[in-house]
Amino acid sequence: MTLDLPVTDAGPKKVLPDAQTVTSVTHWTDSLFSFRVTRPASLRFRSGEFVMIGLPDDNGKPILRAYSIASPNWDEELEFYSIKVPDGPLTSRLQHIKPGDNIILRPKPVGTLVLDALLPGKRLWFLATGTGIAPFASLMRDPETYERYEQVIMMHTCRTAEELTYGAELVQNLRNDPLLSELYGEDFAKRLLYYPTTTREDSPLMGRITDNIASGKVLADLALPPFSPETDRAMICGSLAFNVDVKAVLEELGLREGANSEPKEFVVEKAFVGEGV
Repeated sequence: MTLDLPVTDAGPKKVLPDAQTVTSVTHWTDSLFSFRVTRPASLRFRSGEFVMIGLPDDNGKPILRAYSIASPNWDEELEFYSIKVPDGPLTSRLQHIKPGDNIILRPKPVGTLVLDALLPGKRLWFLATGTGIAPFASLMRDPETYERYEQVIMMHTCRTAEELTYGAELVQNLRNDPLLSELYGEDFAKRLLYYPTTTREDSPLMGRITDNIASGKVLADLALPPFSPETDRAMICGSLAFNVDVKAVLEELGLREGANSEPKEFVVEKAFVGEGV
């Protein structure tokens, strides 16, 4: 996900600070792309956290936004997943990067979507819209997630089926990953469930995450037992309105919001999610 945070740097800079090199770029749709960059040797992060990245403007002043790291903490490179906003101060430039280019990366990771912010449980729900799947792309690839939870359910909702491609390919690759199968058994695919839905285009699964949870449809479709504050944990990442709506649904089910300093049953990314990037 991308978080629209203020930029405090002032004055032009002739040398690109905290530069990292782009190693690959994948354009998933006309409005979505992912890219990988080199990882600073000093960077240590927990899967699910975000860092500030950006590019200089025409005057050399950094344009920075917070991006969730989509790669797991063991990866030698860093992956990011982004929208393209034609007139966005950053993404109007970022969408044109290519391997060999440099970007700015401030190696100070933060965020609430980390395993330590949740109480121990048995079933972990990742609830995301759009590029909000990015922190969960990190957590789904982290073996610690499956050491802590018996089952992980990735609910991802987009407008169209095409916009679900990044997440669908990620989950499929994980289900076929020989290392994860070796670590957690041949039935690893049953431990990682995927529930993709669309809201504007007909597809096998439809509807908003809030509706599918509140109605019990997702439980019925996946043949899962009811939600329980004793066993279920959740993470939420999407637009501000989405975060508020899902939080209300989870609270109705008896789950409480937690934080790094006070783990509970679910966590929400606190920063405002903006489109003007």
